[in-house]
Amino acid sequence: MADQTTVLIIGAGPAGLVLGNLLRAKGIDTLILERGSREHVQARARAGFLGANSARVLTEHGLAAGMLHNGRLHDTCAFRDASGEFELNYGKLGRGEMHTVYPQHDLVTDLIAEYLDRGGELRFGVTVTDVDAETATVRFRHAGGTGEARGRFLAGCDGSNGVTRQAIPAARVTRHARDHGIAWLAVLTQAPQSMAAVTYAMHDNGFAGHMARSPEVTRYYLQVPPGDDPAAWTDERIWAELGVRMRVDQFGPLRQGPVTERRIVHLRSDIIDPIQHARLFLVGDAASLISPSAAKGANLAIMEAEILAGALTDALTRDDDHALASYSRTCLPRIWRAQEFSHWMIALLHGPTRTEPDAGFEHALRRARLDSLRDCRAHQDFFAESYVGI
Repeated sequence: MADQTTVLIIGAGPAGLVLGNLLRAKGIDTLILERGSREHVQARARAGFLGANSARVLTEHGLAAGMLHNGRLHDTCAFRDASGEFELNYGKLGRGEMHTVYPQHDLVTDLIAEYLDRGGELRFGVTVTDVDAETATVRFRHAGGTGEARGRFLAGCDGSNGVTRQAIPAARVTRHARDHGIAWLAVLTQAPQSMAAVTYAMHDNGFAGHMARSPEVTRYYLQVPPGDDPAAWTDERIWAELGVRMRVDQFGPLRQGPVTERRIVHLRSDIIDPIQHARLFLVGDAASLISPSAAKGANLAIMEAEILAGALTDALTRDDDHALASYSRTCLPRIWRAQEFSHWMIALLHGPTRTEPDAGFEHALRRARLDSLRDCRAHQDFFAESYVGI
């Protein structure tokens, strides 16, 4: 016999957990099915930059205790290249909004605890094998065998490679995808941050990035060939290349420590339209995969979760399905604006190789973009609003 619930949620990342918490706050029954173990989900290291809207959602809905206690406000980014460095205090530009730096695995840990406290049901170690969007039914495998669960509505929060986005018939959806042909080596180091600001360094060897995580942990990125093996990057090689691209001879040494994680991240964009079909609604990376160049992934997920939670609440408590019917139309313009800014950041941070035709022309264009960002207040205000906002 199938398990019955009102809203069945697939995936216990920020998208599924924020959605589940918001629905539980309204007394709506929910069941979250997650493929990984609780330990795995709570240890996954991901970007930790929360925009102003994400901080608002978490605060307004009683989900921000950990963030408010341990998060750090961040309002400045810096750009380095051969001509020098300049900083932008984006917290004093545009709408005057800042990021809150709070590691995503800490946020997920908070959201799981709160969801369970609110009486939500969450099952780990469950692999969904089949999804029926018409009946909001899924079949799954788990350690005890197989099972089936059914809801009045189904939320797909299981990422770009999950099964829920495949449940929308190909004839009913348009897919917009781009492989940017760029890869980053994402590095997590047991070392304090070396700079007060998020720093983007542009070099002939490729892009390098410095991102705050916590007082003891710093995230770095190195542009590498897409086929590179992360195991080939020893600690010594990583720090040496970071030193070159960050121009430590000009700006001072990096604070080094052991590398605790190294993985390859391919910069890809993948959006489907619509992001709903029958009783199925997609949230987060299941709806739109975005490159990490502007730290928009989790923030889009939280924005979409709030919109869907409101629409489901209207449909279930007031028998008003207008917001639910327009979920795609509400979210997709915001998704595309975030994609456009991410694409702009990709073009800014990644120059052509020395052997590419018109490499000199492309480098000069990038220099012009940086000069405009450094000198033009209107450009700075636009950057600040796009960088922090959704």
